Amino acid sequence: MISTKGRYALRVMIDLAKQNPNQFIPLDEIATRQGISKKYLEIILKTLVQNKLLKGLRGKGGGYQLTRHPADYTAGEILELTEGTLAVVACLQEKAETCQRKESCDTLPMWKQFDEMVHDFFYSITLESLANPSETAQNDV
Repeated sequence: MISTKGRYALRVMIDLAKQNPNQFIPLDEIATRQGISKKYLEIILKTLVQNKLLKGLRGKGGGYQLTRHPADYTAGEILELTEGTLAVVACLQEKAETCQRKESCDTLPMWKQFDEMVHDFFYSITLESLANPSETAQNDV
């Protein structure tokens, strides 16, 4: 299940993708538009800045902005950064202990296939397509 942290991170990134890419957008504006508390938003933004998805600038004229073009981000990248893993079962998580039943598990192929579907789905969606769904739909035609 995707937590509020992951969902809110996507909302914030979409919000910033819709703004002037040459301006820093103040925390207060993002919080107001998205209906997210400033305190919780600061935690999310800190993670995004530390991992270089966003730039932050303090002081007058400060705020946040994307570090790349919206087409260069994927929903999967943002969700994995904020959620940790999108693995559907524990045994498929990165660095998971080897399951004792791995060789005899009848459901493992199903879980692997589902895990790949989830990964491919989220990594096929760009921030640009989320921020401008009508424009990207026209480009796909």
